Amino acid sequence: MKPYTLAVRASSIALAAALLAPALAAAQNIAIVNGKPVPKARADALLQQVTKQAQSQGQQLPPETERQVKDEVVLREIFTQAAEKRGVAATPEYKAQMELARQSILIRELFADFQKKNPVTDAEVQAEYDKYKAQAGDKEYRVRHILVETEDEAKALIAQIQGGASFEEAAKKSSKDPGSAPNGGDLDWAAPGSFVPEFSNAMVKLEKGKMTEAPIKSQYGFHILKLEDVRDAQFPPLAEVKPQIEQRLSQQKVGAFRDELKSKAKTDYKFE
Repeated sequence: MKPYTLAVRASSIALAAALLAPALAAAQNIAIVNGKPVPKARADALLQQVTKQAQSQGQQLPPETERQVKDEVVLREIFTQAAEKRGVAATPEYKAQMELARQSILIRELFADFQKKNPVTDAEVQAEYDKYKAQAGDKEYRVRHILVETEDEAKALIAQIQGGASFEEAAKKSSKDPGSAPNGGDLDWAAPGSFVPEFSNAMVKLEKGKMTEAPIKSQYGFHILKLEDVRDAQFPPLAEVKPQIEQRLSQQKVGAFRDELKSKAKTDYKFE
């Protein structure tokens, strides 16, 4: 190949590159504001942030979101330039706010990075699920109760019910539990672990259809119980509760990591 042919080809390549350069730069930017380019990557990052937020709330973004994000990014550039021109970036207030923002972003990314590198395993989920099942027990109880403030009130109600008064009506009229009183004291199906020990210990000893013959004292007052029915525990399958278990375990891991960092830090500050 002749030297002049190589020179011509090199010149052609250089000319093509020079012609393409503005087009490539334009493709990487969404606008030019007062001579300063606004990179497309900035809009992409904001769109990704908005999308994640919407997904976490179970929402779907409207079609015009991408255009709104571009508008927002260009407006931010306009306002930022105006702020810089007026010397806002040099003020103590701005610097203080920037430091707080810097810390917030770093802390968020710190814990996000920890979660990514310390995911909840299937084995951990299974172990937690098994623990829940063991705590719940193999039986569920449907019980009614009447809650009053004094032992004398409870004894008087027991006597009335034993004399033929309706337990349900007594609960509606006298119980101090706002959640169950309107339903005649009905607490629906629940495992013994759902109640305070004094309550659950008395409940599991009752026969179906029977009522406690003496008031049961707890931190809430005095209870009268009536056992409606007993059944095998209806525990949800692992697949149904796995997301909730994963979320709780992940939060526990992050909490432990946070506590570890706090305990290992050398500081003269005393936390309350």
